[in-house]
Amino acid sequence: MSRARAEGLCAPSSRSATRRPSDVRTFAFFLAVLLALLGYAYWYHFALPGRPFAGTLPALSAEEAAIAQRLKQHITTIASTPHNTKHPANLEAAARYIEETLSALGYPIEAQEFDARGVKVRNIAVSIEPAGPSDGIETIVVGAHYDSYNDAPGANDNGSGVAAVLELARLLKDLKPARTRIRLVLFVNEELPHFGTETWGARRFARRLVERKERVRAMLSIETIGYFSDTAGSQRYPFPLSPFFPKTGNFIAFVGTLGARPLVHEAVASFRRHTSFPTVGGVAARFVEGITWSDHKAFSDTGFPAIMITDTALFRYPHYHRPSDTPDKLAYDRIARITKGLERVVRDMAR
Repeated sequence: MSRARAEGLCAPSSRSATRRPSDVRTFAFFLAVLLALLGYAYWYHFALPGRPFAGTLPALSAEEAAIAQRLKQHITTIASTPHNTKHPANLEAAARYIEETLSALGYPIEAQEFDARGVKVRNIAVSIEPAGPSDGIETIVVGAHYDSYNDAPGANDNGSGVAAVLELARLLKDLKPARTRIRLVLFVNEELPHFGTETWGARRFARRLVERKERVRAMLSIETIGYFSDTAGSQRYPFPLSPFFPKTGNFIAFVGTLGARPLVHEAVASFRRHTSFPTVGGVAARFVEGITWSDHKAFSDTGFPAIMITDTALFRYPHYHRPSDTPDKLAYDRIARITKGLERVVRDMAR
């Protein structure tokens, strides 16, 4: 082979030389599109309105300090022993305490009774009725389950949520919404073996609202809100959320499935306006672990907008579903701040 021919074969053709910059531009274009899609996905799922609180918590107000004391009383009374259909006498004692507390505030009690594997159980509800015309009324449901898991006393899961609803009943007693009905509900049988079955209390209540043809515009499930840590690395997350959220478990989370995005935004915006407390949140697909693990699922399954407000439970709390889930583990001052913040959220929603 001649040298000229060999050099001609080894030299790049003009065609391949002109293709290389084009390939780089194509790669850059697709990379830019991918980054834009990832940015949009993050914004859609996790970007929230309002400015999140950061820094040292302010001192408790006198009102918040009083709320903290009442929260502790509620939780100690309800959740010092296991209370569920495995422990029916304790479950009944918890139900009676809830009813007595609400009755003492002047609320008529609506009990939804049913049989759960041979045990008589009930949802417990009270209502704040609208002051305006009866047409066009919308309903807001604020609820928490009052049963505990198996042999756990359930101070955090979910005595903390129950105590918050009882305090909200007191804080909202003077509310006179024009066209909104507020239903405060303590649900039975959220824990296994009832979750997702016909003996799940929240499912029974959601179906009752469907039968009544109520227009439910929001359901807030208050689920396990009492444990916090300021230690770095104290917070875990299910896949694929870990890269997007803080690693310190000192916040309260507002979460829901994809269809609940407007409600998550509304609740977080209101909470951040009124409350100096760290918040995170967002929406995720139903396959994400934990995103549907509370009573809000019964309402979203029915087609109602529904979210969960939580300290993230097992992703932070070392005593989750254990006999060690006792009242001494909880941060009552922080639950009080959250409860007062949720009062403002409900008042804003009811306008």
